[in-house]
Order: sequence, then C-alpha cells, then structure tokens
Amino acid sequence: MLEANIKQQLGTYLQNIVNPIEITVSTNKTAKSDELLSLAREITELKSDKITLSVDENATGRAPQMAIGPVGQAPRVRFAGIPMGHEFTSLVLALLQAGGHPSKVAQEMQEQIKTLSNELNFEVYISLSCHNCPDVVQAVNLMAVLNPNITATMIDGALFQDEVEQREIMAVPSVYLNGELFGQGRMTLDEILNKVDTSAADKQAASLAEKAPYDVLVVGGGPAGAAAAIYSARKGIRTGVVAERFGGQVADTMAIENFISVKATDGPKLVAGLEQHVLDYDVDLMKMQKAVRLEKKELIEVELENGAILKSKSVILATGARWREMNVPGEAEYRNKGVAYCPHCDGPIFKGKKTAVIGGGNSGIEAAIDLAGIVEHVTVLEFGDTLRADDVLVKKANSLPNVTIIKNAMTTEVLGDGQKVVGLQYTDRTTNDSHTLNVAGIFVQIGLVPNSEFLKDTLELTQRGEVIVNAHGETSVPGVFAAGDVTTAPYKQIIISMGGGANAALGAFDYLIRQ
Repeated sequence: MLEANIKQQLGTYLQNIVNPIEITVSTNKTAKSDELLSLAREITELKSDKITLSVDENATGRAPQMAIGPVGQAPRVRFAGIPMGHEFTSLVLALLQAGGHPSKVAQEMQEQIKTLSNELNFEVYISLSCHNCPDVVQAVNLMAVLNPNITATMIDGALFQDEVEQREIMAVPSVYLNGELFGQGRMTLDEILNKVDTSAADKQAASLAEKAPYDVLVVGGGPAGAAAAIYSARKGIRTGVVAERFGGQVADTMAIENFISVKATDGPKLVAGLEQHVLDYDVDLMKMQKAVRLEKKELIEVELENGAILKSKSVILATGARWREMNVPGEAEYRNKGVAYCPHCDGPIFKGKKTAVIGGGNSGIEAAIDLAGIVEHVTVLEFGDTLRADDVLVKKANSLPNVTIIKNAMTTEVLGDGQKVVGLQYTDRTTNDSHTLNVAGIFVQIGLVPNSEFLKDTLELTQRGEVIVNAHGETSVPGVFAAGDVTTAPYKQIIISMGGGANAALGAFDYLIRQ
C-alpha cells in the first residue's frame, strides 16, 4: 500500500519509538477494511520489535478503524478511516507519541494538558483533502496521548457518510466533544486548550500584564508580521509579536507557486517555516491574543481582548485581512451549513451535489475548477460584466462540462430549510429579473476585508478600512507603523507583505534611534 520511498522514510521515523505500542484494527469485511489492515501490517513489519498488531473481526463500533496505544493500556487515539493524504502525518505522529517519543509542543502547554481533569472525548470529522484538518487531529491526538482522561477519534466523512448526514455536517474539520458540537474549521492546540481549560484566559491575562515594555511590538503573525519581527530582532532590540492566529490567511492557502526562489509550497508548510524563523531569534511570541484597542500615551498601549495591556516604544500593525462576506440574508445563518469559504477543505463534503461559487476573480475561478472534479455541477456568479480572473484560468473553466459562468449576477439571498443550504437567489443586473439556483453548497470568493476595526478612531484609514501608510510604513500616529494586507499596499501578495513587514521594521528602528 505504501510506496517504497514513503515506506523507507516511515521506517526511519519509527526508529524513534521508545516504548512498545499496539495497533488494533477493527474490520467489517469491506475493501476499505482490507486497505486499512494492509496499512497496519506494513507499519508493524517496519518495527516489529516495538509494534504489535491485533485484529477485531467482529467490531461493534466504527469500522474500519485503527486504534493506537501503549501496550497494556486501552488505546486513546483512533483513526476511523484510512489516514492517508494530509492525515498521514497525523498517523506518524500518533505512532511516535504513543511510543514515548517526545512532542515538540512547548513543555508549559504539555503540562497544562496533563492537568485537565474532566473526561474529554473528541471526534473530528475530516476529509482527506482538507489541509486544515490535520492541525486539529494532531492537537487532540496529543492531548489524548498525554492525558488518560482524553480520547481522540479522526473520522473520514467520506467513509462514514451516515454519521455526516445524521449530524448534518457541512464543513470540515467539525469537532465534537462528548457528543456535542465543539467547533468547526481550523483550530490550533492553543485554541482548543483555551476552550476546554476555563481558567486559561485569566492566567494568560495576568501573565501578559506583567511583561516589560517592548522596543517594537508587532501586532499580527502573518507574512508581514513575521518579517517585521525578524528584521526588528536582528537589530538587537526587544521585540514582541502578539497574534490572534499565527500565519493568518496563509495557513488556509493550499498551493503557493509564486513565492520567489521556491517553485512550489503550501500554506501550512510556509507558516511552519515562518514561525520557526521567528523563534530562531529572541522574539516574545504571544499567540491566541486579539488586539482590541491601540492608544498613544507616553508609550504606545495595545489592549488585548482578555483585558491585558502591552506597552511598547513603537508598534507595527500587521493584522492582515479576512474573506469578504456577501452580507445577504441567510449567509450568517447557514455558515458551515452549506455556506463555505474554503473549497479545498469543504469541497469533498459536496461530492456529487450542485454548488455555486460567488466571485469571478482568480480565487473564484480556481475554486470552480477545483470543485468541478468533485461535485455534480458548479455555477459561478460574477457581479460584473467581465471575469477578473487570469485568461488561462477562464479558458480552463470554460472547457469543463460541469461549470457554468453567469455574469452580471448579484446574489440576494441564501436559501435553506432550517438545517442546511438548499439554494440561492440572484438578480440579473441587466434585466433586474430574479432567479433561483438549487445548490447544496455556496463558496464565497469575493475578496478581502482589512482587519482594522479596532483602529477606526485611532489611525487614518481609507473608506475601505485600509491603514494609510507612507513609503516608510509610517501611519498617521508617530511610532505606529503598518504593513501587509491591512494597509493601502495595492497588491495583496505574500511576498509583498513580507517586504512591507521588513520595510516597516526598518522604519520603526529609524524612528527609535531618533527619539
């Protein structure tokens, strides 16, 4: 089942197993059961002195399923489905961690996991093509390995469609905790811990409030924020980064093929590299913290959502942007119930169904091309009279038999049955006629909104909410700089944001030495 090179690499990784583990495969006499059992046997053969295999041919629970745990203990990590594709890394980490190989997660966070006293049963519904799902699976798996009160199960929605339909899951990852919906979409270990550990926020606020003032405080952890932090730290000045979500939009980007000198990569890989590069320097990285206020006093103060106030001699704003919403009736009600923003993540949920893509730019047409290989039909609705996507993408979309493109179409309402999306209404802008499309999924791809609401009464912004900056990254407030997608930079690209972050850091350093 495993290719020769993959098997060789896996064999090398498995040498790190310290303590014996057991793999238990539950089967149900299907082709997928045979496939999972074959995978388990190949793994066992690679490290037979540390891994044993048992087979449950009369499974009463989910099957096919692979359970992993230390020998002599009830397994707490399970894979319901075949953990290949993006989830293969989750499988490898589960094997290593169950076998005693230490995690790279901060020791402080591991200790926090171990102190959780409540019984927590996580179920994570995924699709194997989802690049956000492994982060969630790996987070809850680690929690289960470290704490005997916790169990974690990955469930491939394509293989357990009856459960998906019963629970009306329309987006992945969907996380259930003790049988109740816990969260949807990409979540980090920090986020999950903050939700289950009710005392975490107060502890963090108290700890943050005690921090000494910074020379440069970067607000935001995307490409612009990472570059700003690195350039600042290299100057030898006290640098902090406060970010609601390290990586920003890049973490949700699948294919990156225009990052100069790197022929091709993906968002999660680039984000991991950015974070490691930042941590190579003496940077105080504070994740899972949202800024809600900025005020210039003797020092510049940044207030966080948990009430803590950080102080700095200068600040670089790199809060980025987020997907623009349609703001039509039904959109909020049916978000993650048919209204989606990531075709890579949620596309497989709509296999064999009719879908719509809102937006005819590069993102919209790329989404349509991506979905066309999965769903029954894709209808692209473009507000303007021409498509804004690159010509090569438009030609590709037009060549696909199950893609229809409608121009001059203004979406007016998302239609649902109370549980999920069943269609949408749009108006033909040339005739003013209203039309209804019967679709199960709506993918919104209509651009970006800058994350600048908390700056509205503090800095000079454009009508669109972008922070106005000059050639040095300076804003209208002395000592406050900005970079990346939150600013007036005309082109929203990763490499341009990085350049903007470096530029703002150099501007901030120049400001500091002149004070």
